[in-house]
Amino acid sequence: MTTISIIGGSGYGGGELLRLLLAHPHVEVKQVTSRSRMSEYAYQTHPNLRKRTQLKFSDPAALEPVDILFLAQPHGQAQHHIDEYAKLAPKIIDLAADFRLRDAEMYEKWYGEKHAAPEWLSKFVYGLPELHRAEIAAANYVSGVGCNATASNLALLPLVKADLIDLSAPVIIEIKVGSSEGGAEGNSGSLHAERANVIRTFSAFGHRHTAEVIQEMGVKDISLTMTAVDLVRGVLATAHAKVKQGVVIKDLWKAYRAAANENPFVRVVKEQRGIYRVPEPKILAGSNYADLGFELDESSGHIVSMCAIDNLMKGASGSAVQCMNLMMGWEETVGLEFAGLHPI
Repeated sequence: MTTISIIGGSGYGGGELLRLLLAHPHVEVKQVTSRSRMSEYAYQTHPNLRKRTQLKFSDPAALEPVDILFLAQPHGQAQHHIDEYAKLAPKIIDLAADFRLRDAEMYEKWYGEKHAAPEWLSKFVYGLPELHRAEIAAANYVSGVGCNATASNLALLPLVKADLIDLSAPVIIEIKVGSSEGGAEGNSGSLHAERANVIRTFSAFGHRHTAEVIQEMGVKDISLTMTAVDLVRGVLATAHAKVKQGVVIKDLWKAYRAAANENPFVRVVKEQRGIYRVPEPKILAGSNYADLGFELDESSGHIVSMCAIDNLMKGASGSAVQCMNLMMGWEETVGLEFAGLHPI
C-alpha cells in the first residue's frame, strides 16, 4: 500500500480528501494533521467518517515520512514550509493556491504579496488532468486547482483546443458558487441568516482565480464575475464568447464530444427535453464529474458555454486524487467512481 499523510485535515477540502483516500484501494492514510483540533478524532470534525476511521488529528511537527504528502492548508502557508515538506515525501500534491501560477510576478499581482518560495513554482505541474495529463503522470509535485478556475477552464477547453473562439473579443464568465467555497472557518457572509435564499454578486471583477484561466487558456481579455447562491456545494460557470467566422453547431458538437471522449470525468449535457437539459451542479454533489453544455447564436457568433462541478470534488479534492492516480500509474478513475445522487 502507498502511504499517505494530509497536512491540514480539518477544513472542508481536507475532510473530502480524507473521505476519498480512506476508500481508495491502493493507499493507506498514516496521519492527518490539525493544529486547532489536535488529538481529536477526525470523525468529530467530519461526522460522515464515523465508523470509517479512528485516526486522530496529529501535530504537524510529528509527521513521519510517507510516499505521498497532501497539503490541504489555507492559501499562503505551504510556500513557507515547502523545503521541509519535501523531506517528508518524494511526491507532494498541494490543494491550495501557493504553486498554481508559474510566474512569481503574476502571483504577486493577483495575490497581493511576493511569493515566499519562487524557485519552487517551476517544479509544480498545474493539477488539472484535462489540461496536463502527461505532465502530471511524470511529476513529483502537483499544484491544486481553483474551483472557479476549474469550471471556467473546462467551459472553455473544447473551444480553445479546437481553436473555435475569437480571442480578440472579450470572454466574460459568470460564476455561481455555493457556500462551502468559503471554507470551514467562514465569515459573517457565511452565516445562515445572511447566506440562505441569496443571489449575491460579491466580486464583479478581479477574482484571483482569473489568473489561472489566463495562464491555462491563453485568454487575456477575460473577466470572472462571482455570485453567491443558495447551495452548499457546487459551481456553475457560464462563459460568454464569440466564435470565429464560419463556426457552426456541428463544429461545436465535434469539439465538445472530443473533450468528453478524451477525459473520463467530462460529460456533455445538451438535451432536447426533460428537466436536466443543461449542466446542473446540484446532481454533481460528491462526484468528480464536470458537465459541459453550450448554446450558439449563429447569426451573431455569440456562444454560451457552461460547466457545472462540485467545488470540493472536481474543484479541489477529487482532482487531487485524480492527479495522484496519474502520478502513481494507476487507473485515473480509481476511487472516484461515485456518480452523485438524484434526487437530492
